[in-house]
Amino acid sequence: MARYTDLHVHSVHSDGVHTPAALVAMAAEKGLQAIALADHDSVAGIDEALAAGARLGVEVIPAIELSVEFRGYHDVHLLGYFIDHLDAAFQEKLALFRARRDERGRAIITRINARLNQEGKGEISYEEVQALAAGALGRPHIAQVLIARGFARNVQDAFDRYVVPCNVPKRYFPMAEALAEIRRLHGVSVLAHPLTVTDNRVALKGVVTELATMGLDGIEVFNNMCYKDDMIFLESLAFRLGLVKTGGSDFHGIEDDVEMGSGRGALAVAYHWVEELKLRRAQREEQSANP
Repeated sequence: MARYTDLHVHSVHSDGVHTPAALVAMAAEKGLQAIALADHDSVAGIDEALAAGARLGVEVIPAIELSVEFRGYHDVHLLGYFIDHLDAAFQEKLALFRARRDERGRAIITRINARLNQEGKGEISYEEVQALAAGALGRPHIAQVLIARGFARNVQDAFDRYVVPCNVPKRYFPMAEALAEIRRLHGVSVLAHPLTVTDNRVALKGVVTELATMGLDGIEVFNNMCYKDDMIFLESLAFRLGLVKTGGSDFHGIEDDVEMGSGRGALAVAYHWVEELKLRRAQREEQSANP
């Protein structure tokens, strides 16, 4: 019997709308063998997810999605799997990121309120938005409040009319630092949804090739942000560079057309790729023990 997984889901501890325990329960209902909780710049939900996984028989992979910049590309997303999420030094770095993420959220709300006032619609409050976020405030939380207050029809409308025009840039990890940190945490690094870096295949091939020389372990081949021919290209690129292949729905719970485990309907990530991640991690540990 085939076993499936979802290696990219988000909780209320970043920009998702479900608790870690609820996500694990969804995975159990869908018959998934494993999920990776990969919140943006946060590991705050991992312990809750691990406990729920132990109760419900779902393997939970401790993960994170770091916001990274590289060679002029901003907001590149780097996944770290099987990380030591309890590492004190790492948690201190993330605490600083969360504080700056919160400051960014406040600034975005201020800009949105200026626009709402111009339109004669009143304001939303920081407290309303923060009430939806168990961890750092995210832009989807702001969108939810805009919808609840009747200022937007749906998430896409909220982003198009308010969130994107009123955006404030966020702070990023330098790529070399992010790769080194994931490796220090005994994790496996994977470039998330590569086509969001650039949809120019020649340029993307150059970026991924350089990252592989810097220590990147894998790329997210199977994802919602590309078509079948794109996945074939990414799979071929991973094979040529000796990179691990992964996949996931990037589920947040706010998307109308994205489901955990199946994405937009056609995503199916075999548990085999979890085993490949574990193998890469074991090889890394062996290399560290025998330099």
